[in-house]
Amino acid sequence: MKSVILSHLSFICLLGSIATASDYTIVVNRDTHRDAPWQRVVDALKEKHTNAKVVHWDEEVPTCLETLRSHHPRYTCFVATPEQADRNFVAAVHQLTRQLDSDPYTDTQWGIVTGYDAAAALRTAQQSEPLTVSHVAAGTEIALEMCHSGVWFDELVKSKMVRKTSGDQARQQQGPADTTHALANSLSDNTADLFVTSGHATQRDWQIGFRYRNGTFRSKAGKMFGVTTDGERFEIQSDNPKVYLAVGNCLMGDIDGPDAMALAWMNQLAVRQMVGYTVVTWYGYGGWGLLDYFVEQPGRYTLAEAFHANHHALIHRLDTCFDDIVDTKFKVGTRPQVNTTPNPHGKSLGLTTHDGAGLLWDRDVVAFYGDPAWQAKMEEQPKAYDQTLIVDGNQYTLLITPNRGEDSFHPINTNGAQRGWRPIVQMLPHRIGAVQMKSGVELNPVITDDFILVPNPRHCDPNREYRVEFTATRVP
Repeated sequence: MKSVILSHLSFICLLGSIATASDYTIVVNRDTHRDAPWQRVVDALKEKHTNAKVVHWDEEVPTCLETLRSHHPRYTCFVATPEQADRNFVAAVHQLTRQLDSDPYTDTQWGIVTGYDAAAALRTAQQSEPLTVSHVAAGTEIALEMCHSGVWFDELVKSKMVRKTSGDQARQQQGPADTTHALANSLSDNTADLFVTSGHATQRDWQIGFRYRNGTFRSKAGKMFGVTTDGERFEIQSDNPKVYLAVGNCLMGDIDGPDAMALAWMNQLAVRQMVGYTVVTWYGYGGWGLLDYFVEQPGRYTLAEAFHANHHALIHRLDTCFDDIVDTKFKVGTRPQVNTTPNPHGKSLGLTTHDGAGLLWDRDVVAFYGDPAWQAKMEEQPKAYDQTLIVDGNQYTLLITPNRGEDSFHPINTNGAQRGWRPIVQMLPHRIGAVQMKSGVELNPVITDDFILVPNPRHCDPNREYRVEFTATRVP
């Protein structure tokens, strides 16, 4: 296996694929690639990413597994028409990208470039200038103390608003009872670099209030509209490139036709990367965890890295806390018919059968839209702990340094579901193999060919430096 959980081992070898890895691969249906407007999308990605390879599929996207496995790229971009990019396609991409080697983890950072039409997809493909997220707007509580500036409107308490300006602390203020215009303005005034939402939603609307009556956002034919509680309807448009996290919404990421919300976000609101559920969400690990990695560790991860770090965390929990269910196959949107009783380790963490079922439910249903190699990062802010990777020849050292005393590994914010206690994930700058541990076995790390995962220690000794050391060979 490529990945081994190091609980009592002092030496491991990573035995996954050792094929020469290309940096970037584009996966596209053969007929789609022949269509001139969509060919321009592929060409734009090839122009942006030097030496990108193109892989075709015909009947179903999993048929390209062997070719993709031989490439084993760091990034894989799936170019798909909106008719192709439904929830089954998203699930197939999840499953495909975990099969490039023998471990249960995703083996390449992937994203789906699609759009209301090829022109919309082309705008996403052509986006090259990196994005630094300075200003955040949200329809749910977020950790503004980890942001340069921003505003959030409470979905649970009417008229509650919290705002932070640059250099100041977050302060609660009195907001409007109907926040439809306020949220729309945070987008249309071209200041929000990141938009975050939760609450009730369908493929056609976002119902802004969760516990009280509020307005809605609605989509139609690639356009977005606000509808207030008194029936006023107005169009919402924005031009500044941004990222969008529908962390707690049902169905926001499901492209089930031309009127889908996801298409309107990408078409009319300049969303260049988006994360959203393609099914109803009731557990939440796959969505809300994006805040733990992206917003609450500002500047550490790109959004694509944060998405994959959270998915690695989900797979790790399935693989280590439950026996023999991590690879369970079932139709997306249906409850898996397997025994989800946690093993002794899972029980020690307080997990139940509900958690096993929820993790499986979330495993293949959260979509990542956008070019996975495009750089969107939060503006750097002080973090709860520092992590530093030192590479010196074949010597690798991961240092984890607490910054908040005994609370360094505690949750930053607990709004939402399945929040906090995420493992520490360090992306590697290149692929590795033939790992031999030197120190840090007691931290139970997982070392794969492209990332290191250290389970959250939970209890922090502020005077300790947490260290994982190993030797490895670089895979060309």
